[in-house]
Amino acid sequence: MSSFALVITSAPFSQQNAYSAYRFALAAAQSKHSINGIFFYQSGALNGSSLQITPSDEFDLYAAWLKLSQQYRVPLMVCVSAAIKRGITTAEDAQETDNPHFSLAAPFESVGLGELAILISCSDRLIQF
Repeated sequence: MSSFALVITSAPFSQQNAYSAYRFALAAAQSKHSINGIFFYQSGALNGSSLQITPSDEFDLYAAWLKLSQQYRVPLMVCVSAAIKRGITTAEDAQETDNPHFSLAAPFESVGLGELAILISCSDRLIQF
């Protein structure tokens, strides 16, 4: 079986890329492949925002990422620089800047590019969406 690292650079609903990444990750995990982690970068960081409200007649990609992470123990890593530029902060970031709001919560975690390098080195394949 292969191990994969995924990099997602597209916002959740601007293109189909983020949804395609989710479907790939789900199919790979169901086929007993290993998903070592999913790294959300550039506009892909928006996938980690807990403030998304999905209309009831649309697919809830945020909830799907949560379920995938929980069911298959897939780390969901959001680039800290990309997230902050897009207004996505952790509770700690919000507290440090005296902001009462935050939008990045577990299982999504805020990480640097070093984590991406480690993820790539531990995986057989890197796939970008």
